[in-house]
Amino acid sequence: MTRRSRSLISAIAGTALLSLSACALNATTPSTDQETPPTQGSGSGLVGFDPCAFFTPEDLSAAGVSGQGEPVEQLESEPGCSYEGEKVLLTLYKNQQQTTDSYETSGSWDSYEKFDINGRTAARGISAGSTGQGICNVVVDSGGGVAIISISGILLDDVPEPCQAAEDIARQVEPRLPR
Repeated sequence: MTRRSRSLISAIAGTALLSLSACALNATTPSTDQETPPTQGSGSGLVGFDPCAFFTPEDLSAAGVSGQGEPVEQLESEPGCSYEGEKVLLTLYKNQQQTTDSYETSGSWDSYEKFDINGRTAARGISAGSTGQGICNVVVDSGGGVAIISISGILLDDVPEPCQAAEDIARQVEPRLPR
């Protein structure tokens, strides 16, 4: 398998698994005539947030990637941007309709472990079926929705601790994420 195809497969798998969690949540939410206020807001703080313009060259270098990102638009409600390095694929998504809490209840995770980053709720999540595949997502409450940092090794062992790598990037960029 070529490095490029592994990167593409990882990006698509991450997006598909995250979208499954959103679909599962929507499928299990009872329908009512009254609107329930969202727990974190409407994501309006993410309206102008551009995943392809967010990372600084220093952020990208620390993650082991460089250059221009490529837009990822497989899911309209979760636009993102991917950056490829020699050994790692870094993708940043935004989702204005979900929160860290709502992702947890979707049930589409092998593991989902919440933690705190400077007073924000965050979580390390390994999508269902991805354990041991060198892929991890860090979901951070941001701007009334979430920012999702996804790390994947180009080859299986290229990123020995993908959740730690994704968390390190999340902690580095958190002060600049929309509140």
